[in-house]
Amino acid sequence: MQGRIAFQGEPGAYSHQACREARPNMEALPCRTFEDAIEAVRKGEADLAMLPVENSTYGRVADIHHLLPESGLHIIEEAFVRVHINLLAIPGTPLSQIENAMSHTVLLGQCRGFLREHNLHAIAGADTAGSARQVADAGDPKTAALASELAGEIYGLDVLARHIEDKQNNTTRFLVMSREPDLKRRGTGMMMTTFVFRVRNIPAALYKAMGGFATNGVNMTKLESYMVDGNFTATQFYADIEGHPDDRNVQLALEELRYFTSSMALLGVYPADPRRR
Repeated sequence: MQGRIAFQGEPGAYSHQACREARPNMEALPCRTFEDAIEAVRKGEADLAMLPVENSTYGRVADIHHLLPESGLHIIEEAFVRVHINLLAIPGTPLSQIENAMSHTVLLGQCRGFLREHNLHAIAGADTAGSARQVADAGDPKTAALASELAGEIYGLDVLARHIEDKQNNTTRFLVMSREPDLKRRGTGMMMTTFVFRVRNIPAALYKAMGGFATNGVNMTKLESYMVDGNFTATQFYADIEGHPDDRNVQLALEELRYFTSSMALLGVYPADPRRR
């Protein structure tokens, strides 16, 4: 093993799957919360953290956008993980005997069609892998879990139905976080730059701040707003753009952005995952 990578959830979670795919030679360290995963890296208990930021079906992972700017960590990589949902049950149980399906509420919302078709009652669990563990521990053949095949392997459950998600392109985007930034160009493909900012309190500040990206031909792939400090008038924006801060057009766009912002912080520079296209 070459170091440790922390993730939120129990062994078998989709974040665990992301760790295995992106860093197969590292030991995956399960953590109770996102904050615990971040803290493990800050304290040196882990070298990296694997954090989900958005899902193509469900949308953004809201907590993460609040945690990233204050984490003290830096994005060094992104990873897109295909989320296949599977129905897992006690060994030897036929699908016809299943009455309940347990999982995290987010996952339950991603396979409504299958649950409706088989008349399964949805039960909200703490998380996906935790639901698989709970089903294994309880030994009730009427209750199954919705989770990854990895969770089935870990907790000794049978896969009764594979890939039952409503959307066949169901994908979660993860960010790999490190204590130290890496601003070098890596790989041969496109680079991504992620930052957060707050606009100045002047008319049309956001419109003017965004103008620099349009006039300089910089593609902004994500722009999201969220409140800070529980204040309806204090809004922070999270943005992803294509390009490296050393690119001339990106330099010009960021210079114009700074003119209309009261604060801006770079969260990371990293190679674009080929699967984002």
